[in-house]
Amino acid sequence: GVTRLLLTRIPFFKEIIVSSFACHSCSWSNTEIQSAGRIQEQGVRYTLAVTSRQDMNREVVKTDCATARIPELDFEIPAFTQKGVLTTIEGIIDRAVAGLEQDQPVRRATDEEVASKIDEFIRKLKQLKEVHSSFTFIIDDPSGNSFVENPRAPQKDDALVVTHYRRTPQQAAMLGLESDEKPADSAEDLRNEVLQFNTNCPECNAPANTNMKLVQIPHFKEVIIMATNCDSCGHRTNEASWKTTDPFLGGAIEPQGTRITLRITDPSDMTRDILKSETCSVEIPELEFELGMGALGGKFTTLEGLLKDIRELVERNPFTLGDSSTPSKAEKLQEFIRKLHEVKGKAKAHFIMDDPAGNSYLQNVYAPEEDPELKVERYQRTFEQNEDLGLNDMRTEGYEAEGASGR
Repeated sequence: GVTRLLLTRIPFFKEIIVSSFACHSCSWSNTEIQSAGRIQEQGVRYTLAVTSRQDMNREVVKTDCATARIPELDFEIPAFTQKGVLTTIEGIIDRAVAGLEQDQPVRRATDEEVASKIDEFIRKLKQLKEVHSSFTFIIDDPSGNSFVENPRAPQKDDALVVTHYRRTPQQAAMLGLESDEKPADSAEDLRNEVLQFNTNCPECNAPANTNMKLVQIPHFKEVIIMATNCDSCGHRTNEASWKTTDPFLGGAIEPQGTRITLRITDPSDMTRDILKSETCSVEIPELEFELGMGALGGKFTTLEGLLKDIRELVERNPFTLGDSSTPSKAEKLQEFIRKLHEVKGKAKAHFIMDDPAGNSYLQNVYAPEEDPELKVERYQRTFEQNEDLGLNDMRTEGYEAEGASGR
């Protein structure tokens, strides 16, 4: 047979390698996917409420280490039981049905009762494809490389919930990752020093250097900025992380969340400095646009730089180009890009940053006085936000006495 390999980019996701095999003798065919990137820093969980036949056509990337579940049927496809695949929700159900039907003739010959129960379960799976009633489809991938399509992108999809989480030690071991924690150097020794270490470019994999520096942002806090420049392809990245000396902050998570609202009234607002954390979501109500938590990662840039990253995220969408594009989707994305250019020029709009961890910042050009166009609100996190940040199960008091009584 013939195996074909294709490197492609999933819109608003990442690059993957699609492997397709076809046999001309028996007409057997098979398709698998592999991630073209590395294991992500966090795991990801997609929860979709399937309510219509259109939802069954959503594209799904399911890696071999991902778990797929349908709670209503108590149905689960465990990790490492199937190869990675690029398909649809209907395709995943069809694949599960084909796997269950494969050994049914043997079961009917040996155990009729078990075979009849599996036949009943197969019938329920096939009924799901008709979507007579809504059900929940969940993909949980500790590697962070699975994906469920949002057909309304770049707008928010109310039916799809994307949750990023930290891997457990068991999940890290399952992925073959080893924790190598070393004590950090003194912050005082690093404050006036730029550290440099060797790495590889995330785009072309050529050798590159990453610079790291402690930076004190005025009227905010101290952060660690890491910048990578690739001399081979010109790719540039910058990331920000947070430094804390308080052990009760749980990784520099503030006691309250922060919501920052800027009313853009002048092109000079584009030069304001922005520190966007990985837990921060971005919203521009005038464009009906929302960028969820985890997208674009942590960044220290300007407002213009962040809007440029958002524009590139949309323009790199392959579904707007070539044979794979649809006129309605391409027109919608081009209209969004046009409005985004107007915001960078003369159009007035509101730019909203909502960070439950309280680690994001937008420059006040009037500091230390109040900025009439900038509003900063502190709020108490909800239970769901604390759950996403892993704070509900974190105990900082009373655990020592409880451990002593247990002994």
